[in-house]
Amino acid sequence: MLRHVVVFTWQPGTTEAQLDALRAGLARLPGQLPQIADYRFGDDAGISEGNHAFAVTADFASVDDYLVYRDAPVHRAVLEDLVRPIVATRAAVQFET
Repeated sequence: MLRHVVVFTWQPGTTEAQLDALRAGLARLPGQLPQIADYRFGDDAGISEGNHAFAVTADFASVDDYLVYRDAPVHRAVLEDLVRPIVATRAAVQFET
């Protein structure tokens, strides 16, 4: 199993409407990409100072399934249309579980 984890901070002025659109776009991905074994995302709980604002975790049965997701046009569209306009910082890691 391969786990993909991404954390984001948003640009100042990012609106709740932009974040709602992002959440909706992310929520559609599991139904569009059967390679996704598990998919979760959400806003930081605000418990610790200095955390990123948002996280996505996705599990895949194999590296090949992850690569399909990474390169899928529907995923690329979410990145281009909904993430890139609002992202300030991004960090990601993939690891075997």
